[in-house]
Amino acid sequence: MAFPKIGNLAPAFSLQNQNGETVSLKDFKGKKNVVLYFYPKASTPGCTTQACGLRDAMTDLAELDTVVLGVSPDQPPALQKFIDKKGLNFDLLSDPDHAVADKYGAWGPKKFMGREYDGILRTSFLIDKQGKLRHILDKVKTKTHDQDVLAYLREHF
Repeated sequence: MAFPKIGNLAPAFSLQNQNGETVSLKDFKGKKNVVLYFYPKASTPGCTTQACGLRDAMTDLAELDTVVLGVSPDQPPALQKFIDKKGLNFDLLSDPDHAVADKYGAWGPKKFMGREYDGILRTSFLIDKQGKLRHILDKVKTKTHDQDVLAYLREHF
């Protein structure tokens, strides 16, 4: 699956958050920039490092009129547990059938310990207030993800 084209409107979506409430990309149009990041599984080491980095950068992100939405195949109760356990300060969205991940090109073949399978490809999409896709981070490093996002936003938004 290919990524959506930079400069085009980001693919629309509506997913349930950790509270079972529907969150849609259109909710932020005209109001906030969006960091939409796809991660494989709540409460795993790499995903925890990535999420906590974004949590700790939230003040800086808010100053840039930016919200964070994390997307994984996890069900809402697992997302709420992850938020509670790590004190996360942004919504996590449930994409159990990976339909939104497919739209964004964030689902595909992976290798782990010699095994090949399909899964979430750790990818982030920066979407401006008009709903246009402005940047894709497809070689995400969990330890520096928050700083990589902030650096791009500060330079280009």
